[in-house]
Amino acid sequence: MKLVDLHPWEYDHALSVAARRCAANWGKQDAPHYHRKNMEDDRTAQAAACVCELAVAKATNRYWSGHVWHKSEHHLYRDLADVGENIEVRRIRTRMSAAVRRHQLGKGLVLFVARPVLPEMTQVEIFGWKKYDEAWEIGEPASYDPDNTRVIGVEHLEQL
Repeated sequence: MKLVDLHPWEYDHALSVAARRCAANWGKQDAPHYHRKNMEDDRTAQAAACVCELAVAKATNRYWSGHVWHKSEHHLYRDLADVGENIEVRRIRTRMSAAVRRHQLGKGLVLFVARPVLPEMTQVEIFGWKKYDEAWEIGEPASYDPDNTRVIGVEHLEQL
């Protein structure tokens, strides 16, 4: 596991992007496999996701666009990588496993798994990485969406 410290301006930028993502998705329906009672509020989830994406970009010396688009344009940009050209970042909360989605197979992605250090989220733990298709192969079917989602434990990841 690698611990990444964010500078104040990086933290500010990540939280700014998070706020813009919340506003752009205002009123958007959750995916069918989401269970709102098990989720945290969107503001916190977006902040955590953004600091994780930025930390992975920093740790891998890759570009983070901090992209934001309106919910009506999701279909146009859903295939953009979170970081660089091919890095998909999964933020984990309570479980030590990350989701791998069927629709992202065969795209040459690399999965990174990270978790912000609470409560301030100025540091991020990066647990490691795995080629996305390999992560799917060794993952277990997710109880909430077994046909389209598998989960991979952090113990299967390569270290930075």
